[in-house]
Amino acid sequence: MRDALAGTVAAALALGVSELLAGLASGLPSLIEGLGNWVIDMVPKPIKDFAIAVFGTNDKLALLVGIGVVTLILGAVIGPPARKRFWIAIAVFGGFAVLATLAAARDPQVSAGLAFIPAGAAALTGLGALQWLYGLGVSKSPGPEEESEETWSRRAFIAGSAAVLGLAALSAAGGRWMLENAKRAVAGRNDVVLPSAAEILPDVRTAQDFAPAVEDLTPIIVPNDDFYRIDTAFAVPTIILQDWTLTVKGRVDREYSISYADLLDMRMVERDITLSCVSNPVGGDLVGNARWQGVPLSEILDRAGPRDDAEQLVGRSVDDFTVGFPVEAAYDGREALVAVGMNGEPLPFEHGFPARLVVSGLYGYVSATKWLTEIELTGWDEFDAYWIPRGWAKEAPIKTQSRIDRPNNLKRTFTEPTTVAGVAWAPNRGISKVEVQLGRDEPWLEAEVSEPLSEDAWVQWQIDWTPQVTGRVELRVRATDGDGVLQDEERRAPAPDGATGWHMQTVFVEEA
Repeated sequence: MRDALAGTVAAALALGVSELLAGLASGLPSLIEGLGNWVIDMVPKPIKDFAIAVFGTNDKLALLVGIGVVTLILGAVIGPPARKRFWIAIAVFGGFAVLATLAAARDPQVSAGLAFIPAGAAALTGLGALQWLYGLGVSKSPGPEEESEETWSRRAFIAGSAAVLGLAALSAAGGRWMLENAKRAVAGRNDVVLPSAAEILPDVRTAQDFAPAVEDLTPIIVPNDDFYRIDTAFAVPTIILQDWTLTVKGRVDREYSISYADLLDMRMVERDITLSCVSNPVGGDLVGNARWQGVPLSEILDRAGPRDDAEQLVGRSVDDFTVGFPVEAAYDGREALVAVGMNGEPLPFEHGFPARLVVSGLYGYVSATKWLTEIELTGWDEFDAYWIPRGWAKEAPIKTQSRIDRPNNLKRTFTEPTTVAGVAWAPNRGISKVEVQLGRDEPWLEAEVSEPLSEDAWVQWQIDWTPQVTGRVELRVRATDGDGVLQDEERRAPAPDGATGWHMQTVFVEEA
């Protein structure tokens, strides 16, 4: 037990020191981020789907905890045999250094030489801590006169382990804090002032947002802090704004690159657009509506002159994540932007600062590149973006969906007048009607729908209800899109191109 604890504590310190070095020295990578990104890229699709389904927007936090737990378990396993054969510890910590170096060096912004500095330091620190803790645990075979010496040795070991564990926690927390703050400082977001858009949208009116008057209803414009985040980046990549460029290349007549200042000088527009993750289950919250500011994608492409054989637009992030969608989506009348603003401020770091793609009517995994740095026009079969080889469909229009926000399974409902409400979306088509069934055998009733912000944005809906029975009641909702097509009733999982089915809430009605 003592040796296992020594291994666990030494492994924790190694991981903590690696984070501290990344936070202290500009340019050194975080090994945790490198390992996290490697895991995200390498794990099988079913595991990723499970993580998103279970943890949702907390999937990155769950992965961080998982990396820490695995590291501590590994330390506990190697501790006992390494006590007598220290070369085992040397091999394991050395292997960790090599693996972490390779994982961190996968980032195009990180060299193997830089990655090895925190990896090597972490391995040496872990080995040193392990050897020191073993020394504290050494004691003589106790005789009657030596009992106090054995007790002292145990106490010294526990005190030493606690001190090392505390140092590990402080190193990890301090390093992470410094690293995140350094990323934000060098990015230069605080100095950005967005120009006024050439097309400014009017403020949202009461008829367009029922939420202030309806408890638990999602607001028509989701605040930035509440907007869902699902992406493949374990942490926000490091971006230095003065070095950032957007390049347009591939099957174009004139390849070019522009700086952030050049991008802000182009014609800006505001657009209300709903984004959805393809992993969003029926009734899920991996969907949101925001007011985006940016340059129309068609104007970005026109400057380059797309060739007739340009069929696919590939968006590439600074961390090499890719999306791919038909070039015609930039020209078929839907809203498609290179966005720089979200809800009246520069893009938050988690949502793609300094620029991202926002394309109405397409799931995010084929269109919504965050931290955008490159647009390449290719043939349709010439390139498959990140998620396509991993089993997801190459064409991914957002399916018509609706959701009940209130009442929900977590709250009691009483036999008195109440409001049933939620949201419905079909970006690029709009919503023409929402119907609600207030009980399994009850008729479908048409709900009041909020005045649409645009056909690209979701709508809210509400209907008055006075329950006539007590006990278990099933509420269902369905929407009809702007083309008159009813939402698909059949229940299907998100893979490979988005979930279908009517959302149902089971509520329990009690006497008022």
